[in-house]
Amino acid sequence: MGGVIGEEEGGHQTVAGHPADGTGAPWGGLQPVRQVAARLIEPAVRRAAGELSEHRGPGAHKPDLSRRCSHRRQLCHGMASGGPAGTAGILRRMQNEVPAGIHYENVSRFFAENVPGGDAPLTFSLISGGRSNLTYKVESASGVWVLRRPPLGHVLPTAHDMAREYRVLSGMAKANFPAPRPIALCEDAGVNDYPFYVMDYREGVIIAEELPGGYAATQEERRALSKALVATLVELHAIDYNAVGLGDFGRPEGYVERQVRRWSEQWARSETRPLPGIQELIRRLKNSIPQSPPPTIVHGDYRLGNMMLAHDDPGRVVAVLDWEMATLGDPLSDLGYTLGYWGETADPPQYIAARATAAATAHPGFLTRAELVAEYGRLSGREVSAIEFYEVLAYYKLAVIVEGIHARYLAGETVGEGFEGYGGRCELLVEAALEIADGAADPRLRGHG
Repeated sequence: MGGVIGEEEGGHQTVAGHPADGTGAPWGGLQPVRQVAARLIEPAVRRAAGELSEHRGPGAHKPDLSRRCSHRRQLCHGMASGGPAGTAGILRRMQNEVPAGIHYENVSRFFAENVPGGDAPLTFSLISGGRSNLTYKVESASGVWVLRRPPLGHVLPTAHDMAREYRVLSGMAKANFPAPRPIALCEDAGVNDYPFYVMDYREGVIIAEELPGGYAATQEERRALSKALVATLVELHAIDYNAVGLGDFGRPEGYVERQVRRWSEQWARSETRPLPGIQELIRRLKNSIPQSPPPTIVHGDYRLGNMMLAHDDPGRVVAVLDWEMATLGDPLSDLGYTLGYWGETADPPQYIAARATAAATAHPGFLTRAELVAEYGRLSGREVSAIEFYEVLAYYKLAVIVEGIHARYLAGETVGEGFEGYGGRCELLVEAALEIADGAADPRLRGHG
C-alpha cells in the first residue's frame, strides 16, 4: 500500500510497476459497517499502504547495490547543452510539464549515467501518488521505465525506504518471482529531495474496481485467476529468503506482536483526534495473538489490486506490485489481508452496488473466501484455523493507514483529489474490525479474554 507496516528490524489499464486508477479490485465483508468500510480500503491501500515499516536497526546489513546515484557534484547542467536552440526549447517545455516530485534536470542526468538507454530526453507522468510512494512512468525514444519515490511530505521515520524496496525486488529477481525488475537506485537526496529507484516497465491488466469488459468473462477463467492469486502467494512464501540475499531483511521472531504494537505507535504519530475504538481493538489483538508458523517473506499488501495479469490469460500473473510493506514474518498475515478485499456472490446486494472492489470477484466462478483459505492451506501445507485474527489485523492496519492519509491531507501534503473524507473512513474501518472480531471463534478476539 505498499509501505507498511512492513517490517524490518535492526479497468483495465496498462501501467508500469504500480496499479493505476482503472477498474476493479476485490473486497471482502458482509455486515453493514464492514460493507461501507471495505469500499474505503482500496483507495487507501493502493496509494497509502506504506505508513509503517520495521526498518533496519543500527547494526543491520546494508545491501551492496550495483547501481547507485552519482555524487551531487555530477548533477545535470542542462540536457540541451551544445544542441540546437530548437532542442533546448523542447526540453524547457518538457521541464515545465514535469509532475510534482521530479527535478527534471537532476533526474535526467541520473538516468543518463545509470539507466541503460536513459540518455535521451525524458518525459514523466504520474501513475499514482499522494497517499504513499509516488510512482511515475518515464519515457524516452530509447525505452520506458518506472520511477518510485516517497510522498511529498509527512514521511514517518520507518516508512518509504527506497533502498529497502529496491533490495526486496532484487531478491525477487534472483528467485525468478513475477515482480518488476529493479534497474538503478539513487540514495543521494540532493538529486530529487528523497532517494528513489528505477525499475522495468510491465504491461498487463490491473483490476482496480471491477472486471474490465470481456476480461475473465468465463467461470473457468475466473477460477483460474483465483487459483493463480493463491498459487503466487504460496510461491512467494516458499522462497528461501537466505538464498536470495534477504536473510537479514527482517526479524521474524515476534512479528505479529510487533505489528500490533508498532501500528499503535504509528497511530500515536498520525492521530488527528481521539478515537476510543482503536484502543479496544488494540486490546483484543494483544490478548489473542496466535502462534505463528515458520517465517517467510511477507509482501504486506497482497491483494488482487496489486497484481498485474496477462492480457490474454487471466490465470497468468505478470507481476506482483507494491513491495514497500515487504518483510520477513508470519505468512498468514498476507492471506488475511487478501480476504479483506475479496467479494463473493453471496455478499448483500447493497454491498455489491456500492462500487466497492468486491464487485470484481462477486461473480460466478471466483473462489469464495473460504475456498481461498482452503486452497492456500492445501498448497502450502500450513494450518489456517486462526485466519480470523489475521483478517482483523488487516482492518486494524488499514484504519491506521487511513488516519495517516488524513493527517497528510490536513497538512496539505497530498497530491490529487479524493482525500476529504478520510477522517471518517478511519472510524468506519475501526468499527468494521471490531465487528469482525465480535463474530470470531476465539473468545479472546471477541473481547472475553
